Amino acid sequence: MGNGNKVEMLLAICAVITSAVAVFIAWDQGRVMRAQQHGAVYPVLQTDGFVSTGEAMVSAGLRVSNSGVGPAIIESVRMLKDGEPLDSLTPYLDRLPAGYQRSWSSLTGRAIAPGAEVIPLRFEWPRDAVTNEELARVATEWGELNLEVCYCSVFKRCWISTSIGMARADRVERCTPSENDIFADVANLAPVPGPATPSPATESEVE
Repeated sequence: MGNGNKVEMLLAICAVITSAVAVFIAWDQGRVMRAQQHGAVYPVLQTDGFVSTGEAMVSAGLRVSNSGVGPAIIESVRMLKDGEPLDSLTPYLDRLPAGYQRSWSSLTGRAIAPGAEVIPLRFEWPRDAVTNEELARVATEWGELNLEVCYCSVFKRCWISTSIGMARADRVERCTPSENDIFADVANLAPVPGPATPSPATESEVE
């Protein structure tokens, strides 16, 4: 093999190596860009229980907020007791102190924007209609429940959150959309109440 052929072979090998390096760099840059895109729309849902006491009214309920940087598209919602899904909240509603007003908001199919919150369930009593002991009992009984929410980002990366009072969620391949929403079902149990009298409130978290 002459010197000319050796040079040509060396140039060909260098060209192959250069092409492979260019392909790897392009792939790596694409991977980084995709990660940046996903990070720019990463939702973080947090569910909290609350009790709010004002001069005229007392309220208790659940709050779902998005503390991430992208919208959370909620695909399914379930209420769990000891890891098992509940078919209805009726047994818990029946044990609430009498005289309450009830409001609800469905979650399934909703997109919660960054920094926004939804209160899917709220109960309100006149301040003199419920005692602190009754409120403590309500907090204890409802504290036995966990809200499971399966939600996705706009790029269809999905997570399941199951702990009330925490933002931790587990990554899943996909969410199975649910047809029913346990909070929307509450509307069929009694007429939706009108708005309660607004009043200043001091909130304490219930986990």
